[in-house]
Amino acid sequence: MSTSDATTAAEAHPRFAEALRELGLDVEVRRFPEATRTAAEAAAAIGCELSEIVKSLIFEADGVPVLVLMDGSSRVDVELVRAELGAGKVKRAGAELVRETTGYAIGGVPPFGHRTRTRVLADRGLLDHDVVWAAAGTPHTVFPLDPKSLIGHAGGTVVDVREQSK
Repeated sequence: MSTSDATTAAEAHPRFAEALRELGLDVEVRRFPEATRTAAEAAAAIGCELSEIVKSLIFEADGVPVLVLMDGSSRVDVELVRAELGAGKVKRAGAELVRETTGYAIGGVPPFGHRTRTRVLADRGLLDHDVVWAAAGTPHTVFPLDPKSLIGHAGGTVVDVREQSK
């Protein structure tokens, strides 16, 4: 076991650490004493741009959970998600559904390694970066990965679902 594997196993949420092992991913999981629950907190702790943070957000599309991966400086346009999915109604999922679907609490949801398989939409803006940072299963842990690999491991479809500034 390499040093980074030990770090991954020790720092990441156990379910997420297992997902990393299953995917054969060797990533550096970083733990911060202050919470990195919000994109702004994570960017400040890491010392990166807000847009280099990946938010893993659960929505309900006609009652079915869907994961949207969005950069930390942008907001999801629910209408674009609705159109992309061909759904009648899309809304943010509540904390209970997020935990039930992913196995993680809001603020620590990683882009993959969830309890259940959901449809995944990844906003194209994530591809603007060489490396992005996402939650590693807890509000105190993050990991870096190139966005193409991250979206691939999440099983995501690249779409345009970012709210455009008016």
